[in-house]
Amino acid sequence: MKTLSLLILFFLTNITCRESTTVYICDSPNAKKYHNTSKCKGLSNCTYKIIKVDIEKAKKDGRTLCGWEK
Repeated sequence: MKTLSLLILFFLTNITCRESTTVYICDSPNAKKYHNTSKCKGLSNCTYKIIKVDIEKAKKDGRTLCGWEK
């Protein structure tokens, strides 16, 4: 029973600590960052459309995490 409880706790912790798969980017050709939330301070200067993308696509496009969220 103790082992089962530990396994359940491990899996629940893993699920909640996983990195979000959806991030937000400014659709500007010069934008270089991605953001975990659409309310990030780093997106406030975006004059283009803010869109949701998969984190893998953002990283593949050479974007890095916004400095406000580190």
